[in-house]
Amino acid sequence: MAKLTLTAFVTLDGVMQAPGGPEEDSSGGFECGGWMVPFADEDTMAFMHEVFDRTGAFLLGRRTYDIFSAYWPRVTDPEDRIAARLNTLPKHVVSTTLRDPEWENTTVVPGDVAAEVARLKERTEEGELQIHGSGALARSLMPYDLIDEYHLLVHPVFLGCGQRLLPDGGPPTAFELTGARTTASGVAIHTYRPAGHARFGSFALDA
Repeated sequence: MAKLTLTAFVTLDGVMQAPGGPEEDSSGGFECGGWMVPFADEDTMAFMHEVFDRTGAFLLGRRTYDIFSAYWPRVTDPEDRIAARLNTLPKHVVSTTLRDPEWENTTVVPGDVAAEVARLKERTEEGELQIHGSGALARSLMPYDLIDEYHLLVHPVFLGCGQRLLPDGGPPTAFELTGARTTASGVAIHTYRPAGHARFGSFALDA
């Protein structure tokens, strides 16, 4: 059974919308696309190579799939480790409207998404099943405890608007920090594993 991991670029206020450019996603009037680009450096790329080296298959939301499929098939350098995996490994895209995907090795996830993802985890025998970006998909899976590990690349920028990774009204959840590093440009890379229901206490003095 494969581990399901999520890798997401986020801002200090939790925004994950359109990190790579203004054209990625301007929905809701978002005008701050491309906010991660000034912080891209060798340390970030080294971490991403580590992540992609563990891939067995990809699980993507429709918007992220459209962004990836418009870009990565055009990267044909055989030395590009990220492109090599995205272009050859299985890609499962959650969509109710995609009918005939043209990107090689793409299948559409139908029906009950949580149940289908649970089955995908069972069927992925080598490497991780990885979500990249795909915020709406990630939020839909969180209540079912299907995501086993979160890689959050927190960028030192505040936007004040945009779609956030973690939803309001989600179940209170505790996480265990299992890895941390900081890039030369100030990106804090944190790896978390869910650790059950959030716990609470009080610093109030005894009567």
